[in-house]
Amino acid sequence: MEKIKVAVVGTGFIGPAHIEALRRLPNIEVVALCEVSEELAQQKAKLLGIPKAMLFEDMLKDKEIQSVHICTPNFLHYSQSKAVLEAGKHVVCEKPLATKIGEAEELVKLADSTGLVNAVHFNLRYYPMVRQMKTMRENGELGDIYSIMGSYLQDWLYLKTDYNWRLEPDKSGDSRAIADIGSHLLDLTEYVTGLKITEVMADFSTVHKSRLKPLKPVETYTGKMLQESDYQEVEINTEDHASVMLRFDNGNKGSATVSQVNAGRKNRLNIEIAGSKSNFEWCSEKPNELWIGKRESPNQHLMKDPSLFTPEAAGLISFPGGHNEGFPDTSKQMFKEVYAAIAEGKQPENPTFPTFADGHRELLICERIIESHKKQTWVKI
Repeated sequence: MEKIKVAVVGTGFIGPAHIEALRRLPNIEVVALCEVSEELAQQKAKLLGIPKAMLFEDMLKDKEIQSVHICTPNFLHYSQSKAVLEAGKHVVCEKPLATKIGEAEELVKLADSTGLVNAVHFNLRYYPMVRQMKTMRENGELGDIYSIMGSYLQDWLYLKTDYNWRLEPDKSGDSRAIADIGSHLLDLTEYVTGLKITEVMADFSTVHKSRLKPLKPVETYTGKMLQESDYQEVEINTEDHASVMLRFDNGNKGSATVSQVNAGRKNRLNIEIAGSKSNFEWCSEKPNELWIGKRESPNQHLMKDPSLFTPEAAGLISFPGGHNEGFPDTSKQMFKEVYAAIAEGKQPENPTFPTFADGHRELLICERIIESHKKQTWVKI
């Protein structure tokens, strides 16, 4: 079997997660790692067992590399994705696709014109239970959707001393909590329900108006052993918490709450969808369970089991019922679909995986949410 040669750009929290998922697929070989300096690239390549350590510009010229994963800070996504497409390579980009709507539109057009495979890493779609909810809804088991309530709560920025590049608008963009984790929640909401968000009303809050920034780099989700003299106080201009009311194209309503300052909530996406036949409730911290609410019969508690799932959802399961699968498996399952397309050499006509167009859609919603907060009024998508 001839393996597809892949390069990964960026080695913070998510880059190694991509590498691990790619290594679990038989037709993929991660051959190169790119970083901001040759020294750092070599250090990380040795640590992660990657044969080539390269600068980004050199990687673009390497004809062996067919596909590139962009796992860098947000402000680099546009320029690096554009360069990869122009170099004739397929691309998987972390979200958000860009920090400006115009940049995302340009990338969608460029990707369409090249025919190259393009994907955005909305991997939370690939929990088997998420696809199970989607297909159960498509099969009529939810009924007409009355309302949707979603939240995504974390605590990794709970303390004033918690710091990361995502707190800096020049690297992350004008929004933080909404752009970083809210985008996953909003994408999953539209994906599962089949509805489109048509209007938003948002209110942000910055709990820590200033934070203590470490004077040396700290990677995402890593612990810190720093002294008081290792920090400098900086002003914070992005939101720690956001509340958003939603209107959907079926005329009904919903809400989304995101926060990165909720103590004890490590990475908790929760969605509850109320329908005319059932109520679905799913939580990412218990990803192998789905609560199904009923009015005139007993409630149900569905556990992940391929023998009980729809064929579409069972296709995302690698182990029998009772054998838990979680966050690392979502990327593996998404990349299976992406690399099936790359093996064919072109973007499918109707991709099953999230594309640059989906990345543009989420960026558009996030932009309108920011606008709504600033104007303190409803804003149409």
